[in-house]
Amino acid sequence: MGLLDSFEKGLERAVNSAFAKTFRSGIQPVEIASALRSELDKKAAVVSRDRILAPNTFTVRLAPTDDERMRTIGPALGDELDTLVQKHAKAQGYSFAGPVSITLVRDEQLSTGTLRVESSTAQGTVAWRGVVDIDGQRHPLVKSRTVIGRGSDADITISDAGTSRKHVEILWDGERAMVRDMNSTNGTLLDGRKVTEAALPPDSTVTIGRTRIVFRVVAQAAPPRPSTQASDVTRVFDTRQGGFQP
Repeated sequence: MGLLDSFEKGLERAVNSAFAKTFRSGIQPVEIASALRSELDKKAAVVSRDRILAPNTFTVRLAPTDDERMRTIGPALGDELDTLVQKHAKAQGYSFAGPVSITLVRDEQLSTGTLRVESSTAQGTVAWRGVVDIDGQRHPLVKSRTVIGRGSDADITISDAGTSRKHVEILWDGERAMVRDMNSTNGTLLDGRKVTEAALPPDSTVTIGRTRIVFRVVAQAAPPRPSTQASDVTRVFDTRQGGFQP
């Protein structure tokens, strides 16, 4: 199934067939979704090794008639658009610098059946941070050397009798990472291969005892600021609030 087919399937859950007939002469929801996907692909940029940064704030400009029609769908449209943007970004390997927000704006200069999408990256400096995920908990690598083991003097302490007190260390310089076994009793595995010291690529898994440690590189940035120029015909879909906000 193609991505646009997925768009249509998702939007069919938001609007029933009778309601969908009202969109025959204007913009249909699937066209907004397709335009957002196109904007992601057009503005995505490589900013770091193995990382592609995509815009996360979107303004969709609609003709007055189309805007009124979209209002009648309510929060369901925003939910679907947000989900589809997130899915497309994940499928393409894009990263966001902040939370996704989608704004629908009425534009008196547009004619019915046309739309325009504008996008930008969240305000703030984008930086890449190394983290490790252990047993569902994320630990930022705040030092250049992070020791992991069952001892209380380790930087990250784990409850695993199969590990040494200071079992392994993660070295992170802001761009590259390495894993180093600290003469542990049971050894260290990197993606199933026993290592003493090795480069640590993003999304790789270090196993010590029964514990899996997943190393990731994530984008860090301040969330976008809400515009102070918004009028009463502007609606913002905020993923943190779960719907369009007036």
